[in-house]
Amino acid sequence: MLDFDQSCHRKHGFSLENKLVFSRKLYKQALTIARVVSPSQLAIVPSPDKEPVDPDQNHVAWTSVKQERWEGELVVQGEIPLWLKGTYLRNGPGLWHIEDYNFRHLFDGYATLVKLNFEDGRLIAGHRQIESEAYKAAKKNKKICFREFSEVPKHENFMAYVGDLSKLLSGSSLTDNANTGVVKLGDGRVVCLTETQKGSLVIDPNSLETLGRFEYSDSLGGLIHSAHPIVTDAEFLTLLPDLLKPGYLVVRMEPGTNERKVIGRVNCSGGPAPGWVHSFPVTQHYVVVPEMPLRYCAQNLLRAEPTPLYKFQWHPQSKAFLHVMCKASGKVVTSVEVPLFVTFHFINAYEEEDEDGRVTSIIADCCEHHADTSILDQLRLKNLRFFKGEDVLPDARVGRFKIPLDGSRNGKLEAALDADEHGRGMDMCSINPAYLGKKYRYAYACGAQRPCHFPNTLTKLDFVEKKAKNWYDEGAVPSEPFFKNGGGYALLLDGSTFKEIARAKLPYGLPYGLHGCWVPKK
Repeated sequence: MLDFDQSCHRKHGFSLENKLVFSRKLYKQALTIARVVSPSQLAIVPSPDKEPVDPDQNHVAWTSVKQERWEGELVVQGEIPLWLKGTYLRNGPGLWHIEDYNFRHLFDGYATLVKLNFEDGRLIAGHRQIESEAYKAAKKNKKICFREFSEVPKHENFMAYVGDLSKLLSGSSLTDNANTGVVKLGDGRVVCLTETQKGSLVIDPNSLETLGRFEYSDSLGGLIHSAHPIVTDAEFLTLLPDLLKPGYLVVRMEPGTNERKVIGRVNCSGGPAPGWVHSFPVTQHYVVVPEMPLRYCAQNLLRAEPTPLYKFQWHPQSKAFLHVMCKASGKVVTSVEVPLFVTFHFINAYEEEDEDGRVTSIIADCCEHHADTSILDQLRLKNLRFFKGEDVLPDARVGRFKIPLDGSRNGKLEAALDADEHGRGMDMCSINPAYLGKKYRYAYACGAQRPCHFPNTLTKLDFVEKKAKNWYDEGAVPSEPFFKNGGGYALLLDGSTFKEIARAKLPYGLPYGLHGCWVPKK
């Protein structure tokens, strides 16, 4: 399940592809875990010796995992550095059907947690289904029981539908299927997340057992939050969209607590609802709150069948904005209009200073899809499962925003480097966490080798030289590089040269995964 983005800062990078790639410098020497790449073979119950190949079967990256859990030691070819000790966790949808019913969208699948444990040159791998209430109810009742990204429970009659709508307004019918990310809090707890607040689940990073819901002890309420909080050893920052009075609460939670405290509020500058905030960036002193014209839509949320934009609507007439809030005071120091944009993932942000040390502007980078919302529909499973060799992946770039702090009302958006450097595909970026909120040079991502229908390379971006190094293995689907075909394999690469250091074959293929984290050995 690991696929490596051979792009690592310095030494040895790591990635899970239904292939795993690993980069050797953890902390001092950047470690890059790329996530999952899956070659074109059946996902099967682990069998180290034989893996049947059906040429008509779709790529294993888009097939459901065949069993709830598995763990075993992998045979390593090469040598895993002895200093590498800890566990890489990766979360993502791994079960896309219930009984004979097949889900429609990549984001609908029930969460599968994967681990790679490194110690003393050995590699123990495993996976386990996250036992959310949505997953357990679906297994018990043999049908979807909660509202997923594009899926709605089927109602026997109109009154049942009305009853479901009332549950939707209270949030009880929303899924807790925590299939998006996994983070290690400053106090050591490990939490899997999705965009619903109820979908925050605590897990054991060793056994992968689901320990229970992460209950927020404050009274802030709300149904949704950013799927990607900013998490460090010192704090947890996230955004809570306000759907009734369009805006966002910026909140902080300290390690060891479950209480979120409000830093401040941002009011939307346009549109009928807040823009989707899947992620957001921070600098050392500021939180950047994006207001995208792809906005939450209550009407679409209530629909029994999905629209092309699912829970959202595109409102180009409402324009796009970036808001900058001071972390210390909660004051919004500027709100600027920017060109229309569409992004899932911000990469990083930092402050620019003049010769006297005064902050003059903020730079914020993201994986930007040229304000093209078609990327959402491209992630329908039927599109991913049947690639005909045509180049259908929508173009993307590293979008670089420049936000002036001189009172100007407009910001800029341009490409940080020529998009042809990474095949005009760009998503799932990560950086060396030591540079969070600071000026940085390198990022690691998934790019494209055309023709393709999904990002299929691991890419190291150099924003100083404005160049990219790309790693590509035909038939592999890499997932997010993390700094630090049938069957998958873990691939350990030198982050500077991309030279292979070691690899370990997984005995079965794993579905595509989304995001991960590193849990160091204590």
